[in-house]
Amino acid sequence: MLKLFATSIAIVLADQVSKRIITETMRLREAVEVTSFFDIIYVHNTGAAFSFLANAGGWQRYFLATVSLVVSLALPFYIKKNQHNKPLAYGLTLIFGGAVGNLIDRLSQGYVVDFVSLHLDGIFYWPAFNVADSAITVGAAFIIYDALKKKG
Repeated sequence: MLKLFATSIAIVLADQVSKRIITETMRLREAVEVTSFFDIIYVHNTGAAFSFLANAGGWQRYFLATVSLVVSLALPFYIKKNQHNKPLAYGLTLIFGGAVGNLIDRLSQGYVVDFVSLHLDGIFYWPAFNVADSAITVGAAFIIYDALKKKG
């Protein structure tokens, strides 16, 4: 259980430190091309994943913060209950760390700082994301893997 807790803390720290570096070294909407398909861009996301609800008028800040808070309070119990099921426990742990990282932003600023931009110029642009979003996505993949493993 200690290893799972340490993993969550590492995710929150990596998320918050990376966002701090971005906010202290870049201007809002500034982009730095790293490769032909990867940019660092500083944006504010008032919505959920992929900027869903970003233009909803402000109520989404409280709604998304509440959802994140409920998830953050509930997940440690599910992690403890499933700590011996490694894929599920690590999936929940990654989601927990990511949820807490983004919750800190929502409560302190009213938006989440995103900065990773992946694209194929003129063909495909993935919405900007951050370390917390990545942890949540990988965590969801672990949970899907666990569910499929049980079916097979």
